[in-house]
Amino acid sequence: MPERPIALVTGASRGIGAAVARELSHTHDLLLGGRDTDAVQALIDELPGDARQWPVELTDHAALADAAADIDRIDVLVHSAGLVELGHVADATGDSWRRTFEVNLFAVTELTRLLLPQLRASQGHVVLVNSGAGLSAKPNWGAYAASKFALRAFADVLRAEESAHRVRVTSVFPGRTATDMQRSVREQEGGAFEADRYLRPESVAKPIVSAVNATPDSHLTEIVVRPAA
Repeated sequence: MPERPIALVTGASRGIGAAVARELSHTHDLLLGGRDTDAVQALIDELPGDARQWPVELTDHAALADAAADIDRIDVLVHSAGLVELGHVADATGDSWRRTFEVNLFAVTELTRLLLPQLRASQGHVVLVNSGAGLSAKPNWGAYAASKFALRAFADVLRAEESAHRVRVTSVFPGRTATDMQRSVREQEGGAFEADRYLRPESVAKPIVSAVNATPDSHLTEIVVRPAA
C-alpha cells in the first residue's frame, strides 16, 4: 500500500485549523500544532487516520528549527495559527505590533523556509490562512491587517519563486468565521457574537482541502470565502 501524504497544520487546537485537520485526516497523515495541547490531543483521538502532536512555540525560532529538523517528509503545510489585537494606531504599542507580526508573519515565513527542501522534494503545497483583513484594511485593525497584507505578499513571492520546483501556494481569505478568535474580536469590538451570521469553520476548511487535492494541472492560488447572509 502506498504511503499516505503528510500534512502539517498549525493552529489545529480549534477553529479553522481543527476543521482542516478533520477534513484532511481522510486522505493524509497529520502533524498537528497548537498551544492547547489537550485540545489537540482530543482532536487526534477523534480522527480516523494517523495523527500526532507537533508541539512547538512558533515564535521561538530555535525551537522551531529543532522541531522542523525532525520532519524528513512533508506534502502539505497549512498555516492556520493567528493572533488578533484590535486598537487605534494612536494606542497600539510597539509590543502589540511585534506580537502580531511574530505570530501572523514571522513564524509563517520561518517555518516555511525550514521546510522548503522537503516541500520541493514532494512538489508539495503551502496553504496560508489569511483574512478578509488581508484584502481591505479598516480602522482599529492596523497591526492585524498589516500583518495579513504582508502575509499575502509573502505568498505571492513564494509562489513565484517556487514555481520551478512545482510547489503550489494558496492564500485563503475567509470572512468572519464562528471561532474562538472571532468571539474575541467581537468582544474587542464591543459587539455580540452571532455565530449563525458567520461562516462555519468547516465551510472554510472544505475549499482548502479542495485546493490541496486539486489535479496536478491546476493551481488554486487564492480562495475568498464570505458568509452567505
